[in-house]
Amino acid sequence: MSSSSSTASGPDGLATLSVNALSEPLVARLLDEAGRLRVSSTRTEAGTVLVDAGVAAAGGIEAGVLVARICMGGLGDVAVRSSLESAPIWPTMVDVQTSWPVLSCLGSQYAGWSLSATKEQTGGKKFFSLGSGPARALAVKEPLFAELGYRDRHARGVLVLEVDRLPPQVVIDKVALDCGLAPEDLTIVTTPTHSIAGTVQVVARVVEVALHKTHVLGIDLAEVVEGSGSAPLPPPAPDGIAAMGRTNDAILYGGRVHLTVKTDAAAKALAQQLPASNSRDYGRPFAEIFTSFNYDFYQIDPALFAPAEVWVSSLESGATWHGGRVDARLLHEQWSGPADAS
Repeated sequence: MSSSSSTASGPDGLATLSVNALSEPLVARLLDEAGRLRVSSTRTEAGTVLVDAGVAAAGGIEAGVLVARICMGGLGDVAVRSSLESAPIWPTMVDVQTSWPVLSCLGSQYAGWSLSATKEQTGGKKFFSLGSGPARALAVKEPLFAELGYRDRHARGVLVLEVDRLPPQVVIDKVALDCGLAPEDLTIVTTPTHSIAGTVQVVARVVEVALHKTHVLGIDLAEVVEGSGSAPLPPPAPDGIAAMGRTNDAILYGGRVHLTVKTDAAAKALAQQLPASNSRDYGRPFAEIFTSFNYDFYQIDPALFAPAEVWVSSLESGATWHGGRVDARLLHEQWSGPADAS
């Protein structure tokens, strides 16, 4: 049954914000401008809208930017720009800014909802994807939402899946049921990592990665009041592991984040502990690290998942602390073609 409310619940003013309601105009734009954005949409028999932003459809950078803004629950600005300074990290960069960093990044954008189906359930290949975006806050299946003290109750919802095929009906049904939505009130957007749109929306997680690391470090999330960042946009790779490696490397070795926090103590701790260079696994391309651990994410040092470089400003004193460094050389070695033999 569909919910009739568009309210949300949570502390510190979050009760007035619905990430699904705020993202709804962005979803409408994605559908209304599908042809120009090079995406396609279909409806299931029950009425759920499935958006293809890179599976069979071509997608593109602009579609990826819009999907990234949807992922952030309408509470973040995302833009792609040309990098023309004298010594650029990479020619094209993704910029992100949010004045609601905890809610937009962790309450919406974070890919934390595990969705799977067996071969028997799909009638073919097994399915697995991590769901991100506003609908997570309707289902609240993750312990993180209890910590955030937030739940959305909007009448419609949207979920983003980073996977190379459209979800099977059993997964669609589960999402609608867990979100308390009628099938026709649910939209699911699919953006494979190896697509252009998928690459954009993953790299646009540069601030979210910093917020997640802040949470892992045990620093009070209420400290963080503003967040902005940038990361290089790599060319997509046709191989799934390579594509995942490139998007991770963009953040781990090229991501730069500026956070504003309430106190000096939090600013100092984050500048020191947040950068990816604190990890024992730092220094190798992510695809190589992932392969060396037999494709098991949980064997990788959690400290690795962080931006390369951070600045953290304190409202208490007005001072800013800096930590980490960008490794442009590693990125160029991974993304550039072979040297011209001539």
